[in-house]
Amino acid sequence: MSYAADLHIHSRFSRACSQQLNVPNLSMWAKLKGIDVLGTGDCLHPLWFAELKSQLKEDGSGFLINEKDPTVKFVLTVEIASIYSHKGAVRRIHNVIVLPSFESVAKLQQALFAKKAKLGSDGRPIVGISSKELLRMCLEIDRNAIFVPAHIWTPYFGMFGSKSGYDSLQDCFEDLTKYIYAIETGLSSDPAMNWRIKELDNRSIISSSDAHSLPKLGRELTVFSGDTSSGFTGLFKDIKEQKIAGTIEFYPEEGKYHYTGHRNCNVKYSPEDTKEKGTKCPSCGKELTVGVMERVEELASRDVKELGKFRENGVIKLKNFNKPGYRMLVPLLQIIAEAFGTAPITQKAMNEYKKLTSFLNSEIKILTRVDIKEIAKVSGSKIAEGVDKVRRGDLVIDPGYDGVFGVVKIWGSEDKSQDKEVPQLELF
Repeated sequence: MSYAADLHIHSRFSRACSQQLNVPNLSMWAKLKGIDVLGTGDCLHPLWFAELKSQLKEDGSGFLINEKDPTVKFVLTVEIASIYSHKGAVRRIHNVIVLPSFESVAKLQQALFAKKAKLGSDGRPIVGISSKELLRMCLEIDRNAIFVPAHIWTPYFGMFGSKSGYDSLQDCFEDLTKYIYAIETGLSSDPAMNWRIKELDNRSIISSSDAHSLPKLGRELTVFSGDTSSGFTGLFKDIKEQKIAGTIEFYPEEGKYHYTGHRNCNVKYSPEDTKEKGTKCPSCGKELTVGVMERVEELASRDVKELGKFRENGVIKLKNFNKPGYRMLVPLLQIIAEAFGTAPITQKAMNEYKKLTSFLNSEIKILTRVDIKEIAKVSGSKIAEGVDKVRRGDLVIDPGYDGVFGVVKIWGSEDKSQDKEVPQLELF
């Protein structure tokens, strides 16, 4: 048994988020994607909280259901931005909190209101409370509250971020570090990059979409080894005990802080480049924004070669460590759009997406398990070829840097893959 969970998303009450993010649409898109457990996002926002209470019912297990369409389980989640001074530096850290009941959310709302937090201004509230103190508040409300440092390597808002983060979990959470059972990879890192940090050895490495619109749901997610019948208690146990079957990953190069650079001067450096050239911009002389790859190199306690990373049937595994595998995927809409030569969010691409998911299966299963010949029967050889190339990792990749998203393209590369025949029988 296993279930796919996307625990970090946003509602329409967060800035720069789609107005289409409502409960019925989230239910529908979660099914299209193949998500079994979906975070609500933004549960502290008073208007969204009221909407969640009116449209979702607690099922007695710590999960919520939409009674009109109970297939997908929801769980109450929020991302909070903590901005504070600690140990002589200004810290800007995002954390995701997962709670088991409306009552727990209401208690956290009251605790934050008492500290003058403005919960109605943004679905992702900004508070002047340290990450450690925020964790303490959550644990006082519910000992099983799940507290996850979000997109942990992002330069400006990640716990390990180069601009305003820490060098270790211990530095950030001090005596409460033992209650951090998981970290989130974020779009700019993958599990293997995080496994280079020994401090993370006994913690779950989870991935989530951080979706700001419906089609972005599930672009990263975590497949847990349990089943949803155990509810919130099962989710808590799966995270605490690292019961992860695998994760679905965005290509980290596509993240907008993967490489070090300075976008105003079009300067982009790999870690090898910075060793040779340093981290000052050769054009303007300012410090470059240190990207995720560079920051990982700075904090890593293992060389990447120690991991023994290899690819088998589309799953990336480690030879030298007992860790769950993960898949690097390109969203199905992106494959369709590139095959058609259109933008992903066009009616033509959307119609083809809905046809595929209607005739075949969820997006996750189409990308990983459905026979390529069956995809070709429904949508033609070009889209089927695109899915096959994604499974084999036969892509053209240009890494992002300093706020500029990277580019992952399907066509235009020579076939460098070593696993030509890809029997897709299981997700992991």
